[in-house]
Amino acid sequence: MAPPAAIEVLGDSDTTGITIPDPLAVPIRTNDILGRRRKTESRQWGTAAPCDTASFRLKSYAGKPKAKRWDHILTEEAKSRKGSSLKGAAKYLSKPGLISLGGGIPSSEYFPFEELSVKVPARGHFSEEETRKTGVTLTAGKHDLANGKSIFDISTAFNYGQGAGSAQLLRWLTEHTELVHDLQYEDWACTMNVGSTSGLEAAFRMFTRPGDMILSEIYTFAAAVDCATPLGLRVAGIPMDDEGPLPEAMDDILANWDTSARGARKPRLFYTVPTGQNPTGCTQPASRRKALYKVCQKHDIYIIEDEPYYFLQMQPYTGQNSPDVPPPASHEEFLKSLVPGYLSFDTDGRVMRLDSFSKVLSPGSRTGWVTASQQIVTAYAKAADLSTQNPSGMSQLVLFKLLDEHWGHGGYFDWLIHIRMSYTARRDSILAACEKHLPPDVVSWNPPMAGMFSWLKVDFTKHPDYPAESIEGIQDKIFLGNVDHGVLLMPGSWFYANAEDEHDTLFFRATYAAAPAEKIEEAIRRFGESIRKEFKL
Repeated sequence: MAPPAAIEVLGDSDTTGITIPDPLAVPIRTNDILGRRRKTESRQWGTAAPCDTASFRLKSYAGKPKAKRWDHILTEEAKSRKGSSLKGAAKYLSKPGLISLGGGIPSSEYFPFEELSVKVPARGHFSEEETRKTGVTLTAGKHDLANGKSIFDISTAFNYGQGAGSAQLLRWLTEHTELVHDLQYEDWACTMNVGSTSGLEAAFRMFTRPGDMILSEIYTFAAAVDCATPLGLRVAGIPMDDEGPLPEAMDDILANWDTSARGARKPRLFYTVPTGQNPTGCTQPASRRKALYKVCQKHDIYIIEDEPYYFLQMQPYTGQNSPDVPPPASHEEFLKSLVPGYLSFDTDGRVMRLDSFSKVLSPGSRTGWVTASQQIVTAYAKAADLSTQNPSGMSQLVLFKLLDEHWGHGGYFDWLIHIRMSYTARRDSILAACEKHLPPDVVSWNPPMAGMFSWLKVDFTKHPDYPAESIEGIQDKIFLGNVDHGVLLMPGSWFYANAEDEHDTLFFRATYAAAPAEKIEEAIRRFGESIRKEFKL
């Protein structure tokens, strides 16, 4: 009996078949990705092969609106870029029988690499000890594509590539984006970059001109300010509470923008780290994100959503001596537990999301990706073609072997759940140490829901030298006292969006990402000693 018209049967491997619903009509699950992928030909995976997110999508977006056009915000630099004319010719390399004497692409015959092997965790056995004992060695050969062993090999990955990255890894990233986010417009796309800091610098060049101001949290990622300053940009800080920037404050800033007083035209860009924000550790709930998005719609502001800590969302904090919250029981439960990103309710295409492997796999991979409207992704990829080019082919090959051929999407979610629980334990360790060793009448904090940072507020008014001593002076004394006690915490003033603004709070940032639990406790104990000495408690 033939299957119903709404069902198709596709091969999952050489020996098995699966029956799946029409991939254009139903939600995606990790275990049916292979069956949903479109049929491919080996020539589409070749050296410097052009690729487009639309060809890798698993769902249909027909009926959804098109993104707004952003010509009025894009800079002349961004609009004038034509991309690499030489790389544009790469699309002809897939023509069967073509003999190329055109491109300056070296022969892989002269690559001194025959094989690349990495040992990685088996799915579900993620600890270092388990990896040493039961880890799996993944090997890429030089000519695996030609020999039919893999769609990605050394001869391809180690050669020149497109600014968008390799088609092989971009397909996986496109699928991952669909699994995680409920995209609301039709012409979205992904492109790779060499990490989110590079992505941010490119975004600044695309959307701003020297003399502009951009919007961000009043305390923001220090490197973002350092990146903006040489481009002639300044940052207008938006007041925050424990849930991030205040929408009403942002609206008030924009509605009453005084070009003469500010020395800059009204901002066009809002830069935010919504999850586990660096430095404050705060996570914007969905309601706050939607309210801020509405303010951006009202004032036609474009949003840079920087999300390196998105998958470091942790289990709810239940307090000391309370039973641990068990890990998510399924991938669906894990994904449902994540706060929706701006991308999931962006109907205008006014969000550029920056994702990265730096915090969840390795900073040294120098591989991240951008999701935005096709117009913005095309402009970004043209800039990359003539600057950073694509992420390291060596990194892309390693990531592809791990994520696509070994773990698959389901294994990657298993890994993310594993590090979620590991970071939860580290977060709980630093909170326990704070409760045990810090004087609560001077130092206070909120349990972070995500990320790597604990934001410790110090009541400077309790300092014996206040008000004769300034906040900055008290901060410097505490900082140097901490160093004398053998502990380093970062002063909050190092994260001011705009150092010229007046600030009436004093914070220190502590990270629980790298040190083991016993060293976390010892560091906080030393900080407590330093505070008590400085405040003469």
